[in-house]
Amino acid sequence: MQTRAALLATALAFATAAEAAEFADSTAADRGSVAVTVYNVNLALVRETRTLDLDRAGEGTLRFMDVPAAINPRTVHLRGIGGAGVSVLEQNYEYDLISPEKLLEKYVGKEVEVVEQAEDLTTRVHRATLLSTVGGPVFRIGDRIVLGQPGRVTLPDLPEDLVARPTLVWTLRSPKAGKQEIEASYLTDGMNWSADYVAVVNAEDTRADLTGWVTVENRSGAAFENATLKLVAGDVRRITPPQFEHAKMMRAEIAMAAPEADSFREESFFEYHLYTLERPTTLKQNQTKQIKLLEGSAIPLEKKLVLTGNPWYYRNKGGTLTQNEKCRVFLEFRNDGASGLGMPLPKGTVRVYKTDRSGFEQFAGEDAIDHTPKDERITLFVGEAFDVVADRVQTDWRALSPRESESSYTISIRNRKDEAVKVIVREPVGGEWKVVSSSRPAKKLDAGTIEFEVPLQKGQEVDLTYRVHVRW
Repeated sequence: MQTRAALLATALAFATAAEAAEFADSTAADRGSVAVTVYNVNLALVRETRTLDLDRAGEGTLRFMDVPAAINPRTVHLRGIGGAGVSVLEQNYEYDLISPEKLLEKYVGKEVEVVEQAEDLTTRVHRATLLSTVGGPVFRIGDRIVLGQPGRVTLPDLPEDLVARPTLVWTLRSPKAGKQEIEASYLTDGMNWSADYVAVVNAEDTRADLTGWVTVENRSGAAFENATLKLVAGDVRRITPPQFEHAKMMRAEIAMAAPEADSFREESFFEYHLYTLERPTTLKQNQTKQIKLLEGSAIPLEKKLVLTGNPWYYRNKGGTLTQNEKCRVFLEFRNDGASGLGMPLPKGTVRVYKTDRSGFEQFAGEDAIDHTPKDERITLFVGEAFDVVADRVQTDWRALSPRESESSYTISIRNRKDEAVKVIVREPVGGEWKVVSSSRPAKKLDAGTIEFEVPLQKGQEVDLTYRVHVRW
Protein backbone atom coordinates (compact mmCIF):
# COMPACT_ATOMS: atom_id res chain seq x y z
CA MET A 1 0.00 0.00 0.00
CA GLN A 2 1.31 3.39 -0.93
CA THR A 3 2.26 5.69 1.90
CA ARG A 4 0.65 9.11 2.35
CA ALA A 5 3.87 10.72 1.16
CA ALA A 6 3.88 8.61 -2.01
CA LEU A 7 0.24 9.52 -2.74
CA LEU A 8 1.03 13.18 -2.21
CA ALA A 9 4.02 12.96 -4.53
CA THR A 10 1.88 11.30 -7.22
CA ALA A 11 -0.80 13.98 -6.90
CA LEU A 12 1.81 16.71 -7.17
CA ALA A 13 3.26 15.05 -10.25
CA PHE A 14 -0.15 14.91 -11.89
CA ALA A 15 -0.83 18.56 -10.98
CA THR A 16 2.50 19.63 -12.41
CA ALA A 17 1.86 17.68 -15.58
CA ALA A 18 -1.60 19.23 -15.89
CA GLU A 19 -0.20 22.72 -15.48
CA ALA A 20 2.45 22.03 -18.11
CA ALA A 21 0.05 20.41 -20.58
CA GLU A 22 -0.37 23.42 -22.80
CA PHE A 23 -0.01 23.26 -26.55
CA ALA A 24 1.30 26.13 -28.65
CA ASP A 25 -1.26 28.88 -29.43
CA SER A 26 -3.00 28.76 -32.81
CA THR A 27 -3.40 32.09 -34.61
CA ALA A 28 -4.57 33.31 -38.01
CA ALA A 29 -1.03 32.74 -39.27
CA ASP A 30 -1.70 29.00 -39.01
CA ARG A 31 -4.66 29.14 -41.40
CA GLY A 32 -4.37 27.05 -44.51
CA SER A 33 -7.66 28.25 -45.95
CA VAL A 34 -10.79 30.10 -44.89
CA ALA A 35 -14.27 30.23 -46.40
CA VAL A 36 -16.94 32.69 -45.29
CA THR A 37 -20.62 32.25 -46.15
CA VAL A 38 -22.56 35.42 -45.38
CA TYR A 39 -26.34 35.46 -44.93
CA ASN A 40 -28.46 38.57 -45.26
CA VAL A 41 -29.69 38.19 -41.67
CA ASN A 42 -26.53 39.52 -39.94
CA LEU A 43 -25.00 36.06 -39.79
CA ALA A 44 -22.02 34.27 -41.31
CA LEU A 45 -20.67 30.73 -41.33
CA VAL A 46 -16.87 30.60 -41.13
CA ARG A 47 -15.00 27.44 -42.08
CA GLU A 48 -11.23 27.49 -41.70
CA THR A 49 -8.42 24.97 -41.76
CA ARG A 50 -5.40 25.32 -39.52
CA THR A 51 -2.29 23.33 -38.75
CA LEU A 52 -1.88 22.70 -35.03
CA ASP A 53 1.61 22.08 -33.65
CA LEU A 54 1.11 19.50 -30.89
CA ASP A 55 4.39 18.65 -29.19
CA ARG A 56 3.07 15.50 -27.52
CA ALA A 57 0.25 13.01 -27.47
CA GLY A 58 -2.46 13.07 -24.83
CA GLU A 59 -4.50 15.87 -23.34
CA GLY A 60 -3.68 19.56 -23.14
CA THR A 61 -5.08 23.05 -23.54
CA LEU A 62 -4.77 25.10 -26.71
CA ARG A 63 -5.67 28.73 -27.30
CA PHE A 64 -7.46 29.03 -30.66
CA MET A 65 -7.05 32.74 -31.34
CA ASP A 66 -8.16 35.34 -33.91
CA VAL A 67 -11.80 34.31 -33.83
CA PRO A 68 -14.58 36.92 -34.19
CA ALA A 69 -15.69 38.79 -31.09
CA ALA A 70 -19.25 38.09 -32.24
CA ILE A 71 -18.76 34.32 -32.54
CA ASN A 72 -21.47 32.01 -31.23
CA PRO A 73 -19.33 29.47 -29.32
CA ARG A 74 -22.26 27.02 -29.19
CA THR A 75 -21.85 26.46 -32.92
CA VAL A 76 -18.14 25.59 -33.00
CA HIS A 77 -17.41 22.28 -34.71
CA LEU A 78 -13.94 20.74 -34.99
CA ARG A 79 -12.82 17.79 -37.08
CA GLY A 80 -9.47 16.34 -38.00
CA ILE A 81 -8.26 16.21 -41.61
CA GLY A 82 -6.18 13.47 -43.17
CA GLY A 83 -6.39 11.05 -40.29
CA ALA A 84 -5.85 13.56 -37.50
CA GLY A 85 -7.62 12.22 -34.41
CA VAL A 86 -7.80 15.47 -32.47
CA SER A 87 -10.96 15.91 -30.39
CA VAL A 88 -12.21 18.69 -28.12
CA LEU A 89 -13.08 17.67 -24.56
CA GLU A 90 -13.90 21.12 -23.24
CA GLN A 91 -14.24 24.61 -24.65
CA ASN A 92 -14.15 28.04 -23.04
CA TYR A 93 -14.77 31.28 -24.89
CA GLU A 94 -12.71 34.13 -23.46
CA TYR A 95 -13.85 37.54 -24.63
CA ASP A 96 -13.07 39.70 -21.58
CA LEU A 97 -10.76 41.95 -23.59
CA ILE A 98 -8.01 44.13 -22.24
CA SER A 99 -9.03 47.79 -21.87
CA PRO A 100 -8.24 50.55 -19.33
CA GLU A 101 -11.69 50.15 -17.80
CA LYS A 102 -11.44 46.35 -17.51
CA LEU A 103 -7.94 46.52 -16.05
CA LEU A 104 -9.04 48.93 -13.32
CA GLU A 105 -12.11 46.82 -12.53
CA LYS A 106 -9.88 43.79 -11.94
CA TYR A 107 -7.84 45.77 -9.38
CA VAL A 108 -10.73 47.02 -7.25
CA GLY A 109 -9.79 46.29 -3.62
CA LYS A 110 -6.11 45.89 -4.50
CA GLU A 111 -3.07 48.09 -4.16
CA VAL A 112 -1.85 50.12 -7.16
CA GLU A 113 0.55 52.97 -7.74
CA VAL A 114 -0.42 56.48 -8.85
CA VAL A 115 2.43 58.39 -10.49
CA GLU A 116 1.93 62.17 -10.26
CA GLN A 117 4.09 64.65 -12.18
CA ALA A 118 4.67 68.09 -10.66
CA GLU A 119 5.14 71.35 -12.54
CA ASP A 120 8.91 71.07 -12.16
CA LEU A 121 8.67 67.67 -13.95
CA THR A 122 9.53 65.75 -10.80
CA THR A 123 7.38 62.72 -10.04
CA ARG A 124 5.77 61.44 -6.88
CA VAL A 125 4.56 57.88 -6.45
CA HIS A 126 1.53 57.24 -4.23
CA ARG A 127 0.69 53.75 -3.04
CA ALA A 128 -3.09 53.55 -3.08
CA THR A 129 -5.90 51.04 -2.71
CA LEU A 130 -8.42 51.24 -5.54
CA LEU A 131 -11.88 51.25 -3.91
CA SER A 132 -14.15 51.79 -6.92
CA THR A 133 -14.18 52.67 -10.62
CA VAL A 134 -17.84 53.71 -10.92
CA GLY A 135 -17.94 57.32 -12.16
CA GLY A 136 -14.14 57.54 -11.90
CA PRO A 137 -11.41 55.98 -9.70
CA VAL A 138 -11.80 56.23 -5.93
CA PHE A 139 -8.59 55.63 -3.92
CA ARG A 140 -7.61 55.17 -0.31
CA ILE A 141 -4.23 56.83 0.15
CA GLY A 142 -3.04 56.47 3.71
CA ASP A 143 -6.02 57.25 5.92
CA ARG A 144 -7.74 59.45 3.31
CA ILE A 145 -10.36 58.69 0.64
CA VAL A 146 -9.27 60.51 -2.55
CA LEU A 147 -11.43 61.41 -5.54
CA GLY A 148 -10.07 62.85 -8.78
CA GLN A 149 -6.49 61.95 -7.95
CA PRO A 150 -4.24 63.28 -10.77
CA GLY A 151 -1.57 61.10 -12.28
CA ARG A 152 -1.11 57.81 -14.06
CA VAL A 153 -2.22 54.55 -12.50
CA THR A 154 0.33 51.76 -12.84
CA LEU A 155 -0.52 48.11 -12.20
CA PRO A 156 1.89 45.41 -11.06
CA ASP A 157 0.70 42.70 -13.44
CA LEU A 158 -1.82 41.74 -16.12
CA PRO A 159 -4.80 39.76 -14.77
CA GLU A 160 -4.86 36.21 -16.10
CA ASP A 161 -8.55 36.34 -17.06
CA LEU A 162 -8.12 39.22 -19.51
CA VAL A 163 -7.16 38.50 -23.11
CA ALA A 164 -5.84 40.74 -25.85
CA ARG A 165 -8.31 39.38 -28.40
CA PRO A 166 -11.24 36.94 -28.36
CA THR A 167 -10.00 33.39 -27.90
CA LEU A 168 -11.38 29.86 -27.78
CA VAL A 169 -9.57 27.80 -25.15
CA TRP A 170 -9.85 24.10 -25.90
CA THR A 171 -8.94 21.08 -23.85
CA LEU A 172 -7.76 18.73 -26.58
CA ARG A 173 -7.01 15.06 -26.78
CA SER A 174 -4.60 13.93 -29.48
CA PRO A 175 -3.49 10.33 -30.12
CA LYS A 176 -0.16 11.46 -31.50
CA ALA A 177 2.31 14.33 -31.46
CA GLY A 178 3.32 16.54 -34.36
CA LYS A 179 1.60 18.83 -36.82
CA GLN A 180 -2.03 18.01 -37.38
CA GLU A 181 -4.49 19.68 -39.74
CA ILE A 182 -7.97 20.43 -38.47
CA GLU A 183 -11.05 22.18 -39.79
CA ALA A 184 -13.03 24.47 -37.48
CA SER A 185 -16.42 25.90 -38.39
CA TYR A 186 -18.65 28.29 -36.46
CA LEU A 187 -21.39 30.88 -36.83
CA THR A 188 -20.79 34.52 -36.06
CA ASP A 189 -22.95 37.59 -35.87
CA GLY A 190 -21.76 40.94 -37.13
CA MET A 191 -21.52 40.05 -40.82
CA ASN A 192 -24.16 41.00 -43.34
CA TRP A 193 -24.65 41.65 -47.02
CA SER A 194 -27.14 43.45 -49.19
CA ALA A 195 -27.69 44.02 -52.89
CA ASP A 196 -27.90 47.33 -54.72
CA TYR A 197 -28.72 47.89 -58.35
CA VAL A 198 -28.13 50.79 -60.73
CA ALA A 199 -30.48 51.08 -63.71
CA VAL A 200 -29.72 53.65 -66.42
CA VAL A 201 -32.69 54.16 -68.77
CA ASN A 202 -32.39 55.39 -72.34
CA ALA A 203 -33.83 58.61 -73.77
CA GLU A 204 -37.09 56.95 -74.81
CA ASP A 205 -37.57 55.12 -71.48
CA THR A 206 -37.82 51.86 -73.40
CA ARG A 207 -34.56 50.12 -72.39
CA ALA A 208 -32.22 50.10 -69.42
CA ASP A 209 -28.73 48.97 -68.49
CA LEU A 210 -28.70 47.25 -65.09
CA THR A 211 -25.69 46.68 -62.85
CA GLY A 212 -25.95 44.80 -59.56
CA TRP A 213 -23.56 45.20 -56.66
CA VAL A 214 -23.32 43.37 -53.36
CA THR A 215 -22.19 45.17 -50.22
CA VAL A 216 -20.57 42.96 -47.59
CA GLU A 217 -20.09 44.36 -44.08
CA ASN A 218 -17.73 42.81 -41.56
CA ARG A 219 -18.36 43.91 -37.97
CA SER A 220 -17.63 40.48 -36.50
CA GLY A 221 -14.43 41.41 -34.69
CA ALA A 222 -12.05 39.42 -36.91
CA ALA A 223 -10.43 39.69 -40.34
CA PHE A 224 -10.37 36.95 -42.97
CA GLU A 225 -7.60 37.12 -45.56
CA ASN A 226 -7.83 35.51 -49.01
CA ALA A 227 -11.19 34.00 -48.14
CA THR A 228 -13.59 32.10 -50.35
CA LEU A 229 -16.70 34.28 -50.18
CA LYS A 230 -20.20 32.88 -50.56
CA LEU A 231 -23.47 34.77 -50.17
CA VAL A 232 -26.82 33.17 -49.38
CA ALA A 233 -29.95 34.98 -50.59
CA GLY A 234 -33.22 33.95 -49.01
CA ASP A 235 -35.27 34.20 -45.85
CA VAL A 236 -33.31 31.97 -43.47
CA ARG A 237 -35.07 31.45 -40.18
CA ARG A 238 -33.28 32.15 -36.90
CA ILE A 239 -34.77 31.33 -33.51
CA THR A 240 -33.11 33.71 -31.06
CA PRO A 241 -30.05 35.84 -31.80
CA PRO A 242 -27.25 34.84 -29.39
CA GLN A 243 -26.41 37.39 -26.72
CA PHE A 244 -22.70 37.93 -26.32
CA GLU A 245 -20.53 40.89 -25.41
CA HIS A 246 -19.15 42.10 -28.71
CA ALA A 247 -16.21 44.37 -29.23
CA LYS A 248 -17.23 47.96 -29.88
CA MET A 249 -16.89 48.91 -33.55
CA MET A 250 -15.94 52.55 -34.02
CA ARG A 251 -14.53 52.79 -37.54
CA ALA A 252 -15.66 51.62 -40.95
CA GLU A 253 -13.55 51.17 -44.06
CA ILE A 254 -15.09 51.00 -47.52
CA ALA A 255 -13.38 48.91 -50.16
CA MET A 256 -14.58 48.83 -53.76
CA ALA A 257 -13.56 45.69 -55.60
CA ALA A 258 -12.46 46.10 -59.18
CA PRO A 259 -15.29 45.24 -61.60
CA GLU A 260 -14.92 41.83 -63.20
CA ALA A 261 -17.22 40.01 -65.58
CA ASP A 262 -18.95 36.95 -64.15
CA SER A 263 -17.43 37.59 -60.73
CA PHE A 264 -20.16 35.55 -58.97
CA ARG A 265 -21.40 32.07 -59.78
CA GLU A 266 -25.03 31.41 -58.83
CA GLU A 267 -26.56 28.09 -57.84
CA SER A 268 -29.68 26.79 -56.11
CA PHE A 269 -29.14 25.81 -52.48
CA PHE A 270 -31.93 24.25 -50.42
CA GLU A 271 -34.81 26.77 -50.80
CA TYR A 272 -32.38 29.66 -51.26
CA HIS A 273 -29.78 30.80 -53.77
CA LEU A 274 -26.02 30.75 -53.29
CA TYR A 275 -23.61 33.20 -54.94
CA THR A 276 -19.92 32.28 -54.93
CA LEU A 277 -17.22 34.81 -55.70
CA GLU A 278 -14.89 33.11 -58.16
CA ARG A 279 -11.72 34.57 -56.71
CA PRO A 280 -10.39 34.98 -53.15
CA THR A 281 -11.05 38.22 -51.33
CA THR A 282 -10.05 39.72 -47.98
CA LEU A 283 -12.69 40.77 -45.49
CA LYS A 284 -11.08 43.21 -43.09
CA GLN A 285 -12.53 43.99 -39.70
CA ASN A 286 -14.81 47.08 -39.77
CA GLN A 287 -14.82 47.04 -43.56
CA THR A 288 -17.61 47.57 -46.07
CA LYS A 289 -16.73 45.88 -49.36
CA GLN A 290 -18.62 46.26 -52.65
CA ILE A 291 -18.33 43.68 -55.44
CA LYS A 292 -20.09 43.52 -58.79
CA LEU A 293 -22.82 40.86 -58.88
CA LEU A 294 -24.25 41.06 -62.40
CA GLU A 295 -24.60 43.25 -65.45
CA GLY A 296 -27.25 43.47 -68.17
CA SER A 297 -27.62 45.89 -71.06
CA ALA A 298 -30.46 47.09 -73.29
CA ILE A 299 -33.09 45.41 -71.09
CA PRO A 300 -36.61 45.97 -72.53
CA LEU A 301 -38.42 48.41 -70.25
CA GLU A 302 -41.99 49.64 -69.97
CA LYS A 303 -42.89 52.88 -68.26
CA LYS A 304 -46.42 53.23 -66.85
CA LEU A 305 -48.24 56.30 -65.52
CA VAL A 306 -50.91 55.11 -63.09
CA LEU A 307 -53.80 56.86 -61.36
CA THR A 308 -55.29 54.88 -58.50
CA GLY A 309 -58.62 55.58 -56.80
CA ASN A 310 -60.03 54.64 -53.40
CA PRO A 311 -62.79 52.15 -52.42
CA TRP A 312 -64.64 54.68 -50.26
CA TYR A 313 -65.58 56.69 -53.37
CA TYR A 314 -68.25 54.06 -54.10
CA ARG A 315 -69.74 53.90 -50.60
CA ASN A 316 -70.55 57.57 -50.07
CA LYS A 317 -72.05 60.57 -51.78
CA GLY A 318 -69.41 63.12 -52.74
CA GLY A 319 -68.46 65.86 -55.16
CA THR A 320 -64.92 66.83 -56.11
CA LEU A 321 -62.83 63.96 -54.82
CA THR A 322 -59.31 65.00 -55.91
CA GLN A 323 -57.65 67.94 -57.67
CA ASN A 324 -54.30 67.99 -59.43
CA GLU A 325 -53.87 64.33 -58.58
CA LYS A 326 -50.46 63.09 -59.69
CA CYS A 327 -49.77 59.92 -61.61
CA ARG A 328 -47.44 57.39 -60.09
CA VAL A 329 -44.53 56.39 -62.32
CA PHE A 330 -43.68 52.69 -62.61
CA LEU A 331 -40.92 50.95 -64.57
CA GLU A 332 -41.38 47.28 -65.42
CA PHE A 333 -39.01 44.69 -66.89
CA ARG A 334 -38.67 40.93 -66.89
CA ASN A 335 -35.81 39.09 -65.23
CA ASP A 336 -35.20 36.57 -68.00
CA GLY A 337 -32.47 35.55 -70.40
CA ALA A 338 -34.16 37.24 -73.35
CA SER A 339 -33.85 40.54 -71.47
CA GLY A 340 -30.16 40.00 -70.78
CA LEU A 341 -30.69 38.89 -67.18
CA GLY A 342 -32.07 35.57 -65.94
CA MET A 343 -30.15 35.31 -62.65
CA PRO A 344 -32.19 35.13 -59.41
CA LEU A 345 -31.94 38.64 -57.98
CA PRO A 346 -31.36 39.09 -54.23
CA LYS A 347 -33.54 41.65 -52.52
CA GLY A 348 -32.14 45.16 -52.48
CA THR A 349 -32.57 48.72 -53.69
CA VAL A 350 -32.75 49.65 -57.36
CA ARG A 351 -31.67 53.22 -58.11
CA VAL A 352 -32.72 54.62 -61.46
CA TYR A 353 -30.71 57.18 -63.45
CA LYS A 354 -31.25 58.90 -66.78
CA THR A 355 -28.92 61.02 -68.90
CA ASP A 356 -29.95 64.66 -69.31
CA ARG A 357 -29.46 66.74 -72.47
CA SER A 358 -25.96 67.77 -71.40
CA GLY A 359 -24.89 64.12 -71.09
CA PHE A 360 -24.88 63.84 -67.31
CA GLU A 361 -26.67 61.01 -65.52
CA GLN A 362 -29.26 62.28 -63.06
CA PHE A 363 -31.01 60.37 -60.28
CA ALA A 364 -34.63 59.61 -61.20
CA GLY A 365 -35.90 57.57 -58.23
CA GLU A 366 -35.47 54.30 -56.39
CA ASP A 367 -37.44 51.35 -55.11
CA ALA A 368 -36.82 48.17 -53.14
CA ILE A 369 -37.26 44.72 -54.63
CA ASP A 370 -37.71 41.43 -52.80
CA HIS A 371 -35.86 38.23 -53.66
CA THR A 372 -36.90 37.71 -57.28
CA PRO A 373 -36.62 34.38 -59.11
CA LYS A 374 -35.61 34.29 -62.76
CA ASP A 375 -38.33 34.82 -65.39
CA GLU A 376 -40.37 36.98 -62.99
CA ARG A 377 -41.52 40.51 -63.73
CA ILE A 378 -40.11 43.38 -61.65
CA THR A 379 -42.10 46.56 -61.03
CA LEU A 380 -40.39 49.67 -59.67
CA PHE A 381 -42.30 52.63 -58.23
CA VAL A 382 -39.85 55.47 -58.83
CA GLY A 383 -41.85 58.66 -58.24
CA GLU A 384 -44.78 60.82 -59.35
CA ALA A 385 -45.21 62.55 -62.70
CA PHE A 386 -44.80 66.33 -62.68
CA ASP A 387 -46.67 67.21 -65.90
CA VAL A 388 -49.53 64.72 -65.94
CA VAL A 389 -52.30 65.49 -63.43
CA ALA A 390 -56.00 64.79 -63.00
CA ASP A 391 -59.17 65.96 -61.25
CA ARG A 392 -61.68 63.39 -60.06
CA VAL A 393 -65.36 64.34 -59.60
CA GLN A 394 -68.35 62.24 -58.56
CA THR A 395 -71.06 63.57 -60.87
CA ASP A 396 -74.00 61.45 -59.65
CA TRP A 397 -74.96 59.25 -56.71
CA ARG A 398 -77.99 57.05 -56.16
CA ALA A 399 -78.46 54.96 -53.03
CA LEU A 400 -80.43 51.87 -54.12
CA SER A 401 -80.36 50.26 -50.64
CA PRO A 402 -78.27 50.61 -47.45
CA ARG A 403 -75.52 48.53 -49.13
CA GLU A 404 -76.12 49.24 -52.80
CA SER A 405 -75.44 52.28 -54.94
CA GLU A 406 -74.98 53.52 -58.48
CA SER A 407 -72.69 56.46 -59.14
CA SER A 408 -70.99 58.32 -61.99
CA TYR A 409 -67.51 59.81 -62.22
CA THR A 410 -65.50 62.12 -64.45
CA ILE A 411 -61.71 62.00 -64.34
CA SER A 412 -60.18 64.94 -66.20
CA ILE A 413 -56.62 64.04 -67.17
CA ARG A 414 -54.24 66.72 -68.46
CA ASN A 415 -50.97 66.03 -70.27
CA ARG A 416 -48.64 69.06 -70.08
CA LYS A 417 -45.67 67.20 -71.52
CA ASP A 418 -44.22 67.79 -74.99
CA GLU A 419 -44.83 64.17 -75.89
CA ALA A 420 -47.70 61.71 -75.96
CA VAL A 421 -48.39 59.55 -72.92
CA LYS A 422 -50.72 56.77 -71.86
CA VAL A 423 -52.33 56.91 -68.42
CA ILE A 424 -53.62 53.76 -66.72
CA VAL A 425 -56.55 54.42 -64.36
CA ARG A 426 -57.10 51.74 -61.73
CA GLU A 427 -60.22 51.99 -59.59
CA PRO A 428 -60.42 49.64 -56.57
CA VAL A 429 -64.17 49.19 -56.23
CA GLY A 430 -64.64 46.16 -54.03
CA GLY A 431 -67.85 44.27 -53.36
CA GLU A 432 -70.05 43.14 -56.26
CA TRP A 433 -69.89 45.60 -59.13
CA LYS A 434 -70.44 46.13 -62.81
CA VAL A 435 -69.67 49.02 -65.13
CA VAL A 436 -72.95 50.39 -66.47
CA SER A 437 -71.31 52.67 -69.03
CA SER A 438 -67.92 54.26 -69.79
CA SER A 439 -66.28 56.54 -72.34
CA ARG A 440 -63.27 54.21 -72.61
CA PRO A 441 -63.21 50.39 -72.63
CA ALA A 442 -63.35 49.06 -69.04
CA LYS A 443 -61.20 46.09 -68.11
CA LYS A 444 -61.83 43.88 -65.09
CA LEU A 445 -58.26 43.70 -63.79
CA ASP A 446 -59.27 41.48 -60.86
CA ALA A 447 -62.30 40.85 -58.64
CA GLY A 448 -62.08 44.30 -57.06
CA THR A 449 -60.46 46.57 -59.67
CA ILE A 450 -61.55 48.36 -62.85
CA GLU A 451 -58.83 49.45 -65.26
CA PHE A 452 -58.98 52.01 -68.08
CA GLU A 453 -56.25 53.02 -70.53
CA VAL A 454 -56.32 56.66 -71.58
CA PRO A 455 -53.92 57.81 -74.35
CA LEU A 456 -53.18 61.54 -74.49
CA GLN A 457 -51.32 63.55 -77.11
CA LYS A 458 -48.95 66.29 -76.00
CA GLY A 459 -50.82 69.17 -74.37
CA GLN A 460 -54.13 67.27 -74.53
CA GLU A 461 -56.84 67.05 -71.86
CA VAL A 462 -59.17 64.05 -71.87
CA ASP A 463 -62.26 63.34 -69.75
CA LEU A 464 -62.77 59.72 -68.72
CA THR A 465 -66.37 59.13 -67.66
CA TYR A 466 -67.98 56.00 -66.30
CA ARG A 467 -70.93 54.79 -64.27
CA VAL A 468 -70.76 51.83 -61.92
CA HIS A 469 -73.26 49.77 -59.93
CA VAL A 470 -71.94 48.48 -56.59
CA ARG A 471 -73.30 46.14 -53.88
CA TRP A 472 -71.33 45.51 -50.68
